[in-house]
Amino acid sequence: MTAQRETIRDVAAADVPVPRDAAGDVVAALKAQVTGDLLDIVVDLDAGHGCRLRDARDGTEYLDMTMFFSSAPLGHGHPGLRTPEFEAALVRAGRVKPSNPDFATVEQARFVETFRRVVGVPELPLLFFIDGGTLAVENALKVAFDWKTKVNARGGHAVRGSRVLHLERAFHGRSGYTLSLTNTDPAKIRDYPMFDWPRIPSPAIEPGERWHSAELLPEEAVALDAARAALRRYGREIACFVYEPIQGEGGDRHLRPEFLQAMQQLCRDNDVLTVADEVQTGALTGQAWAHQALGLEPDLVAFGKRLQVCGVMGGRRVLEVSDNAFREASRISSTWGGSLVDMVRATRILEVIEAEGLFEHSRQMGELLLGELRDLAAEFPSVIRDPRGRGLMCAISFHEPAQRDRAIAIARERYRTLFLPSGPDSLRCRPPLSARPEELVEAVAALRKALTDLP
Repeated sequence: MTAQRETIRDVAAADVPVPRDAAGDVVAALKAQVTGDLLDIVVDLDAGHGCRLRDARDGTEYLDMTMFFSSAPLGHGHPGLRTPEFEAALVRAGRVKPSNPDFATVEQARFVETFRRVVGVPELPLLFFIDGGTLAVENALKVAFDWKTKVNARGGHAVRGSRVLHLERAFHGRSGYTLSLTNTDPAKIRDYPMFDWPRIPSPAIEPGERWHSAELLPEEAVALDAARAALRRYGREIACFVYEPIQGEGGDRHLRPEFLQAMQQLCRDNDVLTVADEVQTGALTGQAWAHQALGLEPDLVAFGKRLQVCGVMGGRRVLEVSDNAFREASRISSTWGGSLVDMVRATRILEVIEAEGLFEHSRQMGELLLGELRDLAAEFPSVIRDPRGRGLMCAISFHEPAQRDRAIAIARERYRTLFLPSGPDSLRCRPPLSARPEELVEAVAALRKALTDLP
């Protein structure tokens, strides 16, 4: 028997059968067979309420500041997602999985109408849907490559637009083109083939007086000079500049609007599209899109996570090429073009956000949460620093990364409160748009207890 077959046999022997009627052993069963970083929690899909997540094994409740890596905009058990009409619509859409790019349904049309009304940007009228935030970014890049190459040809230049200008400490995905952009945790990209695309410094600014400077800060000027140097070196090969308005995976690092606006103007001057990667920031920062609060006008926006359906919005300079990749048949596509079930769920979520005014509510809750984190930082200055946030995308940093990891574990194990790490030394909070004041205050109180318990 080959070594490979022996390995397969050993894994099979270690398999833990999935229980049919109980949740008791599903964590062990999944860990034995499926790649993942599972917490020792089995989510009860029939329970939970607001920020409360319930373990199906014993009923333990956790105060959840993670929201499935910030992908659950209404939290757990929202009544708007428990109505008989909505559940019937889900079942109807779930009976068949149509090819959305090729076969029209009333459900997809209703989703598009609701998306445009609640979070749409009039200057970005073109839409493309697909499963996964990484694939959303990838297709935004493909639109830019197509656009730049056609613009070059129109100007008499036989040069392909084939390079992407991007930032250090960026996370844009884990496959294909996006691997060449992601540069946070080395383990996520190590030994995978990548393109040598121009990377410039990321001049994120911590909270404080410097944030309000009307002039470019020295580190921002350095980054802008690096972008100019890349444009001189690669010229018409650079198709786009891609950025996260807030670098989430990199550590909740905030980029000032003055810098991003200067980059936007540089790109316009050089026929380079701007791509806002809002997979993490969309429907989280107190309004539909973070780029709007920063006074930016991207040509393409990649979205996902809290929108429940991933994809790309396009317009502005993209529309200068009539046969752009959105309009040329089969230039970008996929079999399913997003899940119809996800579209039905997203439609209802957007309706609830609209009806309950949750963007405005989340701005108010974000101010409350940030205030609580500032008070916490003042109490523990030797342990934590730099409370920061926009809307409900909030974080603090630790002076010692090991203390961050221990605080998250203590909060989970002793005080049944869930937080996520962010970057090398930060802790992030990602409550739902519908979070209540008392839930946020309780979460910070649990973190306070965890900090007190640190050795």
